Amino acid sequence: MISLILTPIHYIYLAFIIIIIIAMAKKKDITLICILGIFILGLAGTGSISKSTMGVFNSFVYATKELMPTIFIISIITAMSKTLIASGINDEIVSPFKGVIKNYWVAYWVIGLVMMVLSWFFWPSPAVALVGALFLPIAIKAGLPAMGVAISMNLFGHGIALSSDYIIQAAPKLTAGGAGIPIASVISASIPLVITMGIVTTTAAFYFLRKDIKLGSLLSNSKIEETNNDSSDTMLISSKKLRRILALLILILFTLDIYIMYTAKLQGGDATALIGGTAIFILSLVSILTYKWRSLDKITDNLVKGLQFGFKIFGIVIPIAAFFYLGDSAINDIFGKILPQNSNGIVNDLGVALSSLVPMNSAVAASTVTVVGAITGLDGSGFSGISLVGSISKIFSAALGGGVATLTALGQIAGIWVGGGTIIPWAVIPVAAICGVDAFELAKKNIKPVAIGLVVTTLVAIFIL
Repeated sequence: MISLILTPIHYIYLAFIIIIIIAMAKKKDITLICILGIFILGLAGTGSISKSTMGVFNSFVYATKELMPTIFIISIITAMSKTLIASGINDEIVSPFKGVIKNYWVAYWVIGLVMMVLSWFFWPSPAVALVGALFLPIAIKAGLPAMGVAISMNLFGHGIALSSDYIIQAAPKLTAGGAGIPIASVISASIPLVITMGIVTTTAAFYFLRKDIKLGSLLSNSKIEETNNDSSDTMLISSKKLRRILALLILILFTLDIYIMYTAKLQGGDATALIGGTAIFILSLVSILTYKWRSLDKITDNLVKGLQFGFKIFGIVIPIAAFFYLGDSAINDIFGKILPQNSNGIVNDLGVALSSLVPMNSAVAASTVTVVGAITGLDGSGFSGISLVGSISKIFSAALGGGVATLTALGQIAGIWVGGGTIIPWAVIPVAAICGVDAFELAKKNIKPVAIGLVVTTLVAIFIL
């Protein structure tokens, strides 16, 4: 079966994944490696230098289209934040939290828990914009560096909330469908694993974060941090009463967004669009009240600055995203039908091949499902391969005589924690951009806690099996 599925394209992709991991471990930039990988994959699949060259450009375009909603929401939130900081409204918004968030310990856990709850209801993308805009300044003043805010938001939102997905249930629906079992079975089986993964990972991350803070290695690592530290000197709206009224209005508008998202069942791109549209309205209103007759120019100026920031952040990631998108069916969209007809994408094919190479017992089954789930997450979506994980779990459980729900939940957790936005560098960009930290550094900070969490969670799954 393996010889029918795997082709030179699969091995080339795997080789470049290994090269990329090594380069990242050595703290080297991987853009050129990704460009070369795209070209060689195209050459292996098409045999044409011209088509391979065109494929490099087309893969960039494809990645940009996929990332554009995220680029825009980050840009708009940045533009809005600049106006709120300049007006002094931002200080009024976060002032109620000053009595609660008094140190970086409290900031880390409060921000994480708020992010987790919001992400359960609306998914992480819109939650990032809300939590980042409200909590980043107060967290920094409490002593939690921007990187610490990013880690907290990332692990609780893209990790715990997205991998469990108890409210929207998109993830358990996909894995349950692949395994041929009820969604409720996956959700029930996932509870002890999600709790284990969540507690171990966030606690480990906080332990490493404390060490970094004590060493002073995370100081002044954020442009946004520097901007927010100076925000108290630039309050263009002199009336404290007006600033408080506008701060209350902004909170009401975002709360209304949350209500609409919940009642209208908006999620993903629709939820992000609602947050983005609201941010544009707030930007316009506050600009008029802050800059008055100069507002026409200042709105444009802040939007341009926001877009410059967004594209500056994402510019270095587009080539990397372009390569990782080829791990899914995008490779056929860019280079034509170069994969075998029965292929489910390079990454998923590699996962199937791995699962067929190992003997079966509870320890091997759980470990293999974790590894396969992690491999399927390498395309950066977290969701593209979890149906496959469900199918593999069903096969493994037949050999074991049970445990399909536990294996399915374990694979779901591994796939989403790795690919949903905590490890793959370009997938962590929304959080990194909002917090003003480097996406690659954030991914590196997450690797060790997530790896520890996956090992412990896999051991728990073995015990349950």
